[in-house]
Amino acid sequence: MKVLFIGGTGLISEAVSKLAISRGIDLYLFNRGNRDGFVPEGAHVIKGDIRNPQDAAAALENEQFDVVVDWIAFTPEHVSVDIELFRGKTKQYIFISSASAYQKPPKHYIITEDATPLENKYWQYSRDKIACEQLLFDEQAATGFPVTIVRPSFTYGDTMIPAALNSWQHPWSLIARIRAGRPVIVHGDGSSLWTMTHNTDFAKGFVGLLGREEAIGEAYHITSDEVLTWNQIYEAIGAAAGAEPKLVHISTPFLISHDPELEGGLLGDKSVTSVFDNSKIKGLVPDFDAALSFAEGIKRTVAWFEAHPERCTEDQAWNDQMDRII
Repeated sequence: MKVLFIGGTGLISEAVSKLAISRGIDLYLFNRGNRDGFVPEGAHVIKGDIRNPQDAAAALENEQFDVVVDWIAFTPEHVSVDIELFRGKTKQYIFISSASAYQKPPKHYIITEDATPLENKYWQYSRDKIACEQLLFDEQAATGFPVTIVRPSFTYGDTMIPAALNSWQHPWSLIARIRAGRPVIVHGDGSSLWTMTHNTDFAKGFVGLLGREEAIGEAYHITSDEVLTWNQIYEAIGAAAGAEPKLVHISTPFLISHDPELEGGLLGDKSVTSVFDNSKIKGLVPDFDAALSFAEGIKRTVAWFEAHPERCTEDQAWNDQMDRII
């Protein structure tokens, strides 16, 4: 297969790119070249900016692909550009949506693709993803555009210390805080259920969707089957850091009252119990198995950071914010 990834070097996609190459896929990455260190050997790089439609059209003018995956489309405007670029030029277009698009809070704690509605009044990011999905399915109904939707939940890898509250730009901040014995905030009482998925496990399910005609017109989430409380998640992060975390439980409304920007990520996502039924992806990709436990996966992440000391930076503003809230 000849496959195009728009992006392809991000937190989730870099693991998918590696697996795709290892399975013999002829992989092309279209991006600005800002993360060349995450381009797997054997991938072809086409440099360009998908946010500049004329630039993208010129760079991809004479190309045809069996599959196109856009890892960095977030709004209907982004998707509209893709539809114009790839109409008649691919047999499958995969849009990366988000499991945060599912109803919050859900009527049933077990989430399935076909029974759980898409609605999220707390997070604009999620509402934009829902609008993208609707636009794509409308285009499929009107013109036959061959869309497949994938909804990742909280997926992490080497370059992210995953938590409900951490610095996005300086994720090592949480580990440093734990090792220093400083208190760490957990939303609520830490007993709500959550799912963490390592990017290498996600990749196994995702690569199995490439080129599958049966996946056209369908939506899939791809997550681990391991269900943890947030207390267990933070305890596992502490164990990987080699220090017992000092957890401070603070209600979600109180946290949002101090930082309204937390509403989307908490009420619109991580504070809501989310357990995913992966029967649909397993039915199409029988070898998909999320085998890596969070306890082992987060150890790998911490080890990667320690092997890259230049990435072990702290966010003083975030630390100060945590202290003020506490």
